[in-house]
Amino acid sequence: MTTGIDEVAPGIYRLADFIPAVNRPAGLTFCEFLIDADEPMLFHCGHRARFADLAEAVTRVMPLEKLRWVSYSHVEADESGALNEWLGAAPNATVAHGGIGANVWLRDYALRPPRVLKDSETMDLGGKRVRFIATPHLPHGWDSGLIHEEITGTLFTSDLFAQGGDAPALGNGDIVGPATALEDAIHATALTPTTAPILRKLAELKPQRLALMHGPTYTGDAAAGLEALAAHYEKTLRSALA
Repeated sequence: MTTGIDEVAPGIYRLADFIPAVNRPAGLTFCEFLIDADEPMLFHCGHRARFADLAEAVTRVMPLEKLRWVSYSHVEADESGALNEWLGAAPNATVAHGGIGANVWLRDYALRPPRVLKDSETMDLGGKRVRFIATPHLPHGWDSGLIHEEITGTLFTSDLFAQGGDAPALGNGDIVGPATALEDAIHATALTPTTAPILRKLAELKPQRLALMHGPTYTGDAAAGLEALAAHYEKTLRSALA
């Protein structure tokens, strides 16, 4: 497997592998994102089995040892499986995550102590600035959180808007329809009374693009997409409770 790499915003690189065996028959695209800055950050660690290919892709942009920060949304194989491989390859790298993530997993698992982020705390990476947003149970894990890169207006959405198929690097078509179709089939999202409010909070950021983990980086009306997804989940939860 050769991991594809595309610059989807200035200094933001999408690392992508299409895996046909997952989500048959459509397959599924898995994406990680490298934020190039004075203190570069990787968001999503990928599976351990994919680490060698992901690491090679990063070296097309910078030496691995330059990596300073590693983060992810929630504990899951494709999100955090290769965390310690990255920390081993980049001796100056530190994992950054929220307090719940640190307490339930990182302080025990990670090779080095994490940097613990408060909700809405920003990190100045030098040329890039990321804000950590705690999103408990969205997409699923209690420890879930997302980041918004404020210079480029890129919101990294993890499994939100996940869609099947071999997704292109960039897209501006319908992301809500394919996402809700996949959700109706696999029921991956944890629907709670806070699901829609959190999505609307994300829409208030007015991001310029959505960096999907399983799909293209969306360059259409990102706030409208988040509002539409919130409305869908709100309706689904009400129907379930009726």
